[in-house]
Amino acid sequence: MSLNRCEQIFFDYLSQRAEERQYWQEKVQKMVGGDGLNHYTITALERELWAGFEERSQVVPTLRQWVQIEGRARTSMRNLAEYMIRLWAPPVPKKEPFPEKPRPCKEKS
Repeated sequence: MSLNRCEQIFFDYLSQRAEERQYWQEKVQKMVGGDGLNHYTITALERELWAGFEERSQVVPTLRQWVQIEGRARTSMRNLAEYMIRLWAPPVPKKEPFPEKPRPCKEKS
């Protein structure tokens, strides 16, 4: 999976700080529950990630520098949301396929 530069910078920041990483791991696990990858969860997490990036970019020098260079325009965090879900969410058990219907037996006459 390919992350944009903003996503990569934020993920690197989270990876280097155990408390931040733990916070986001727990958040991902709570948001996903047993649903796995789905549009609504990804969208909600993507919004949370952007809000987290905006908040942290006011105090973290590397993130602040990114904002100074690139500006405050909204950047998609969707790929990062999907990546974090795949990394940290509990695996969703696969549904068992429907059992085959028994075929009627032909009686020999």
